[in-house]
Amino acid sequence: MTLKPVVADLTWLGDLRFEAAVERASVTLDSTGVTGPSPVQALAAALAGCMSMDLAHVIMRGRHSLKGLRTHVVVHRAAENPKRIVRAEMRFSIDGEVPADAARRAIELSRDKYCSVWHSLRQDIALEIVIELNGVECK
Repeated sequence: MTLKPVVADLTWLGDLRFEAAVERASVTLDSTGVTGPSPVQALAAALAGCMSMDLAHVIMRGRHSLKGLRTHVVVHRAAENPKRIVRAEMRFSIDGEVPADAARRAIELSRDKYCSVWHSLRQDIALEIVIELNGVECK
């Protein structure tokens, strides 16, 4: 089965700003990060969004009571051009009756199998993940 390709159309708005339209949604990309996310900021949000959606999906399919999910991502970039992402740190704060092992397994599935954004990036990027369940960090 072949998936439908993703098509994005960008329209220059002036300076280093573009409107990016994808299907029925659009976002302004701004090199300065003022009127919208920069491309790297959008990539960081896409990575966090992809893994968060996988995490929520796997937890709910496991019939666990997910009450809330917040994700905080910090990406570190190389100092030299092309200033690519070299490391990402994510903290998933989960509220509800979700066992730590179920959260860990969901994140493992996202990272190793499901997250298309992560698998589209270079695999030498260090990825550090912290899970917090009901306000308590899991080790």
